[in-house]
Amino acid sequence: MQSRRDFLKVGGVLVVSFSAVSLTERSLSGQGQFDTHPSHIDPEKLDSWLAVGADGTITAYTGKCDFGQGMFTAQTQLVAEELCVAISRVKLIQCDTAVTPDQGTTSGSQSTPTNFNSQNLALAAATAREALLSLAARKLGDPVERLTAADGVITGAAGVHVTYEELVGGKRFNLRLSPTAKRRSPEQWTVLGKPVPSLDRSALMTGRFEFIHSVRVPHMLHGRVVRPPGMGATVASVDKGSVQHIAGLLKIVVRKDFVGVVAETQYQAMVAARQLAVRWNDGPELPPQKDFFEHLQRQPSRDTLGVDSGDVERSLAAAGNILRARYTYPYQMHGSVGASCAVADVRSDQATVWSATQSAYPTRSIVAKLLNLPLEGVRVIYVRGSGCYGLNGADAVSFDAAILSQAVGRPVRLQFSRQDEMMWENLGAACVIEHRASLASDGRIAAWDREDWVTSLGNRPGYDRPGNIISGMLLGYEPEPLKPGPAKPPSGKFRNQSNTVPSYFAGCIEGSCGGGGTIRSERALTHTVRSLFFTGPLRSPLRIQNTFANECFMDELCAQAKADPVDFRLRHLDNARVIGVIKAAANAANWERRISPAASLAKTGPGKTGVVSGRGIACVDYEGGNGYAALIAEVAVNLETGLVRPTRFLVALDCGPISNPDGLRNQIEGGILQGMSRALVEEVTWDQRRITSTDWETYRSLHLDYEMPAIECVFVTPDGVPAIGAGETAITVTPAAIGNAIFDATGGRLRDLPFTPERVTAGLREAGHGSGRV
Repeated sequence: MQSRRDFLKVGGVLVVSFSAVSLTERSLSGQGQFDTHPSHIDPEKLDSWLAVGADGTITAYTGKCDFGQGMFTAQTQLVAEELCVAISRVKLIQCDTAVTPDQGTTSGSQSTPTNFNSQNLALAAATAREALLSLAARKLGDPVERLTAADGVITGAAGVHVTYEELVGGKRFNLRLSPTAKRRSPEQWTVLGKPVPSLDRSALMTGRFEFIHSVRVPHMLHGRVVRPPGMGATVASVDKGSVQHIAGLLKIVVRKDFVGVVAETQYQAMVAARQLAVRWNDGPELPPQKDFFEHLQRQPSRDTLGVDSGDVERSLAAAGNILRARYTYPYQMHGSVGASCAVADVRSDQATVWSATQSAYPTRSIVAKLLNLPLEGVRVIYVRGSGCYGLNGADAVSFDAAILSQAVGRPVRLQFSRQDEMMWENLGAACVIEHRASLASDGRIAAWDREDWVTSLGNRPGYDRPGNIISGMLLGYEPEPLKPGPAKPPSGKFRNQSNTVPSYFAGCIEGSCGGGGTIRSERALTHTVRSLFFTGPLRSPLRIQNTFANECFMDELCAQAKADPVDFRLRHLDNARVIGVIKAAANAANWERRISPAASLAKTGPGKTGVVSGRGIACVDYEGGNGYAALIAEVAVNLETGLVRPTRFLVALDCGPISNPDGLRNQIEGGILQGMSRALVEEVTWDQRRITSTDWETYRSLHLDYEMPAIECVFVTPDGVPAIGAGETAITVTPAAIGNAIFDATGGRLRDLPFTPERVTAGLREAGHGSGRV
């Protein structure tokens, strides 16, 4: 029997987007079953990545999905470029475990580096082009070097031509990827590097785009999960008779501490979930939020040294003036506009799950474990959700739907309520960062000690995804144990530990330095502490927290040295690419060299009212070589109300070769907007038992009608460098740049996010408009 993948290729049926109904109907009829070997898609084979249909259409298969970051368009451009065809000729299939290669999780700004550089999808397309040219050379009797390829047609010296479909249409290549296949150079690009609008833009703007919420399959039921009343609560008893009167209720599912219902309609499932009488054993009390960061610093921890020169204490002890600062960053949530949703169709020996997961293959592994099914019997099909950039509820809702479907033997659709989404999603980590540093007589930084406490639940080995309520209830998930004890000294190659290590550290380990800075008396110590809540990646995970503290403290040192913020940073850097983005941003912004805070502040003194303005800069070497950015923020601060309004951003970004300038600009603007929201208003709240920020009234984010500041982008593109990350660099520097601009405008140094009006006015009262100490 042919696999579904063979059917798609050899039969010439080329699928880009598909209705869930058609896929399910084939499954129900027993046709088109996918291969049963868990590793049936060999990434070393060309046919795993590309197929040429009988009509000349190119079908490409990718394990990296688009959830709003523009990868669908960029990857389509990549294939079109390497195969010398128009974008309209390329059909891209993304993240379906039946037909696409396993490329792990779509995260960390690694989709472009993974598929753009000379490997994976790019290498496959280049291999296919060279293979087609070789076939054409034999057919036309011309040497390869005298052939030209354009728009799917290969032409010989005498003008005779042959099309791709005439050479291989509807057949396999039966080739391995060629490690020597030559990529098309930027000078040859006709599709890559061009500002192509997102291929899904029209469908999104007109409401025709099908999100996961629109998936429907035959005989589908609806499910809801009954959530605990608080963190750590366990089931004591379930009174199934309490909902017997509800029409359409088909089953109540109880599995350890998991309680769910399945009904004919979504409304019936919602009513049953609300009325089902469940008695819960309370979990432990949560610490008061007002004292949380002090509580965090008292907890047992697993300690890691990112870098340690061994002389920091001695250097600081010898210094006459030590500057200290403590920064805090709260729990924050993804706050996806649409609540998470999934559809699962589980049979006795196989399961299909339609999911917005960013990790189709790891999710497949967890589903197989949850359902006690063989791995090869589980298929996960990616369908875009409402947006995430990290790990919201997309994985958990997929597990919920699979469990309920298995219980009833029919397909089940499950959509979270707003409260489900916000109370039980994987939050961005909270942390405390403390700095100590001293200046030498020449104004340079002599020594810098950095210590942070960060919340984490850790990862369950083998699944590549953080813990959540489902794996905790049903797989016996326990976070990896924290083992208090002395931190081991760093060894091996320097790593910047999620930007724990500031960009200004030399990063010297075992005789070699790789940090990109000039400060050699350095230490970065991290205490990982058990989180109160489920935590997981949220756009720029830990990088935004660490960079906020690093770049604001760098500004404090700059003010102490009475230096210009741009000049002071450049004095402590030797990484040419970080230097490059700082200079590009400063030049484009016509940066005025001066000391912060602004001179106008001194003329008015304490008690000034009205609106003041200022500018601030922040930069980052993201993850140590995964993108470089410098951001200049201009803000207006109302001294009476404490309201902060960013008025202009200018960002310089270096991510190597750019696939799509339009898509990159979209990511920069979106990242800055999200970074503004997280810097100014976003914070998770809780009481003794539970998260209390469970809707748009209690979890604040910037309103959709917020007046957006001007955003200007400068792309820095060095020659001869590979493609690196871009999607998370701009957001990473946004809170720090805003914080530094507030200081420049007011003289008040705010160290606790978010910068709410209440915090700003309190800080200004303490600062006295110029002391610089809040």
